[in-house]
Amino acid sequence: MEHESSFLVVVGVDGSPESVTALRWAVDEARVRHGRVRLITSWSYPPRTIDIDGGFIDDRSERGAERMQASALAAVPSEGVDVTGHVVQGPPASVLLDAAAPADLLIVGSRGLGGFSGLLLGSVSSQLVHHASCPVLVIRS
Repeated sequence: MEHESSFLVVVGVDGSPESVTALRWAVDEARVRHGRVRLITSWSYPPRTIDIDGGFIDDRSERGAERMQASALAAVPSEGVDVTGHVVQGPPASVLLDAAAPADLLIVGSRGLGGFSGLLLGSVSSQLVHHASCPVLVIRS
């Protein structure tokens, strides 16, 4: 199968446990379908750091995004699967929608960091579900 025509899974990674689980799903799906994974991490300017309960630090700088991506890759065995990482500046939903345009599947985690604890989807995953041009799998804890 040619590289350009293989099954493409795009996965958003933001350093959260749910996004590492999303990466695990993406690698498994690509392995089953003899496809490839495009791992996307976005960052914003100006960078900011938010301390979240449970010790998760959301570093929105380019360097922070690179560290989050490397950490997620180290946590998920991907032998035999073509995984490429991309760090892109911009709002997460926009960055992921652009990256998923040629994809066969988009996978993201849902952290639920919004102000409404009962919501099933976060704001980013909700935008992706409603606007992506491919199927979307949202991983919840």
